[in-house]
Amino acid sequence: MELGSRAIGIVLAVNGFVLDIEFDENSLPDIGIALEYTTHQGTYLAEVAQHTGVGTIKAITIGEVSGLARGAKVRNTGRPLEVPVGEAVLGRMMNVYGQPIDGRGPIEPEGYRPVLADPPAFDDLADEQVILATGVRVIDLMCPIIRGGKTGLFGGAGVGKSVLMQELIANIGVMGGFSVFAGVGERVREGNAMYHELEESGVLPNTAVVLGQMNEAPGARMRAGQAGLAMAEYFRDVKKRDVLFFVDNVFRFIQAGAEVSALLGKTPIVGGYQPTLVKEVSAFQERIASTKDAAITSIQAVFLPADDINDPSAVATFGHLDSTIVLERKIASTGIFPAISPIASSSSALTPSIVGQRHYDIATRIRFTLQRYIELQEVISVLGVEELGIDDRNIANRARKLRNYFSQSFGVSEKFTGRKGHYAQLERSLNEAELILDGAFDKASEQEFLYVTDLDALVRKYVAA
Repeated sequence: MELGSRAIGIVLAVNGFVLDIEFDENSLPDIGIALEYTTHQGTYLAEVAQHTGVGTIKAITIGEVSGLARGAKVRNTGRPLEVPVGEAVLGRMMNVYGQPIDGRGPIEPEGYRPVLADPPAFDDLADEQVILATGVRVIDLMCPIIRGGKTGLFGGAGVGKSVLMQELIANIGVMGGFSVFAGVGERVREGNAMYHELEESGVLPNTAVVLGQMNEAPGARMRAGQAGLAMAEYFRDVKKRDVLFFVDNVFRFIQAGAEVSALLGKTPIVGGYQPTLVKEVSAFQERIASTKDAAITSIQAVFLPADDINDPSAVATFGHLDSTIVLERKIASTGIFPAISPIASSSSALTPSIVGQRHYDIATRIRFTLQRYIELQEVISVLGVEELGIDDRNIANRARKLRNYFSQSFGVSEKFTGRKGHYAQLERSLNEAELILDGAFDKASEQEFLYVTDLDALVRKYVAA
């Protein structure tokens, strides 16, 4: 795009990470166009966010502003923010611009793709629903993940979202296909740990990693997830390959948007979030979809401020998900990991037509047993389990065994726990859960089910005998 001398704008003001810029009134850049500016730290981009006057605009910086002053020149690139795409990005760690940060040399892409794009046309969407095995017992049993669907991992700080995400990457990534991991607001040590974890598990060669780090400008954090999604869309639309798209953390994406919104002078809604919260989340989520050629299967970690499942950021995300996996601090405090609540978690795939009648019936029985145990806990804490009727006593006994049975050792945490990681096969898990529900292990101690890999020894001890 040839813009000539009119492509140069002048910075009128620097308000945090938002720039007021003046252009020739006849050549104002469009909303979403990238502008290039230079500071003593390097060359960065800003994205046009608002037209504020006859010849003035506001732009969100996607980079540092230290050293930028009034009167500085800004160049209109004539193009939106774009990232490299193609198989060259696999095995690499990049920033929001698609520039490598892994010290392994430049990337020679097959092309470039805008980070902002429209979702697939309705007629192109696929309607087939197939279950994707994860090897995590409680997920496959109680809240199965759909191929081409969206799954949210909800939880507060320190309950194990990132560890669970790493285990899912390791378990699902080895099945083939391409993966893209978008670290939104990641700490440097978390990004480094993730990169080496992918390398050790052998899935890095088929995985692209995009990081918008916590110390970067909100514009960079806001666009990191969309940069990773653009790479995933290329694999789906052009390469016709199934893609796993991991996001850690959607809340940081929303938080960065709230920071930018405040800098642009927009009035916040309840909780301090941006008034465009629903639109921004929807624009991001609707791009994650299965087409008739290939699928993007997304697993997204969602931080819950103050463990509040009703926080506006969580509510705005819920409606787009096929599966919801809720991690609870109360479960984590008992030493049971993954700290997933089988009752609070859900999946649209848990129906007889998708998972089969037997799976559905067992999951329903588990949910009933655990829910009834919660209702009985107040009575137990006051009067003791001996005061319960025989049926309720059996329910409480089996519920505690199921709770411990859902604990599982992960391969990614083996170096910390000393327990070898375990991949749980669904059919075995169904059989073992059914035995627990039927009372086959009523004489066993609940401790025997904690981090157990299989129940073969317990079957020989309590059933075969």
